[in-house]
Amino acid sequence: MIGNTATATATEMQNNFGRYLALVQGGNEVIVTRNGKEVGRFIPRSAAVSYLTDSLTGILKGESDIEKAKEERLREKYEVTD
Repeated sequence: MIGNTATATATEMQNNFGRYLALVQGGNEVIVTRNGKEVGRFIPRSAAVSYLTDSLTGILKGESDIEKAKEERLREKYEVTD
């Protein structure tokens, strides 16, 4: 999870964009909903770069099975050990 997470409807986001932008700049994630369903997320740039890097793992190392390489990399990064 990134910092704290806030949830806003699309209308709230539209009417209070500056407020939500400040939250994201402060390291928080904002989940945007429409009709009760999540339609998107606003995340800090540093987190976006991390997500992109994670999804490219394997491709950059020449792996031929992209999904397997991604799954292994994410498991290594986020697996909790006892």
